[in-house]
Amino acid sequence: MSRVEQSAKLDLERIVFIGRTFEEYIDMFSLSIEEWKGKKILDCPAGACSFTAVGNQLGLDVTACDIAYDHSGEDLKNKGLQDIEHAMEHMQKVQSNYVWDYFEDIESLRKHRLSALNDCTNDMAESSERYVPVTLPSLPFKDGEFDFILSAHFLFMYADRLDYQFHIKTLNELLRVTKEEIRIFPLVDLEGKRYEHLDQLVSFLTEKGCTVEEVQVPYEFQTNANSMLKIYKST
Repeated sequence: MSRVEQSAKLDLERIVFIGRTFEEYIDMFSLSIEEWKGKKILDCPAGACSFTAVGNQLGLDVTACDIAYDHSGEDLKNKGLQDIEHAMEHMQKVQSNYVWDYFEDIESLRKHRLSALNDCTNDMAESSERYVPVTLPSLPFKDGEFDFILSAHFLFMYADRLDYQFHIKTLNELLRVTKEEIRIFPLVDLEGKRYEHLDQLVSFLTEKGCTVEEVQVPYEFQTNANSMLKIYKST
């Protein structure tokens, strides 16, 4: 996850560098690998997720972007290892806020988070051009550069720190750089409550000519975080 205080280069200590595995992305976004081959995909913000690393190994064309990528892969891996252990300690106290079906227990969760971090940072060392530092709500990409954009565990989760105008500016930028579709997961904040301005945001997107739908997905870890927003750009 990239962090919510946006600056030219965010201090490493203020970044939480934890990510999800490729397999989690498949379920969070109801993805079909075959369907997305030949398409340009952007993961924004990607953090320590392994979707870019594993996706490219499987023949997808994925680019990752995040404010964290201003720092070296080695520094990010060390930070990620610290953050995972801190998160696992915290998880012991809040297990009831989560659904323990996808992960059997905290040790299973730790293994998934470590796997994602290792895949991500190893790929950063080998293919650094795939990992682009960005500072939302601005993106350094051309109009329509990507076919699909995935955005996980950022926008609505931090509704207490990222206001509605930030969401609108970010979505406008995501729409600018995509040709076809944006998927956002989840639609709840850190407390598991549905993003309070979601209906207003959907109306804004519809007025821009987008087709928007909320879709249940086969993934729920945080309670109530089991649906995504699919935004089809007008052509």
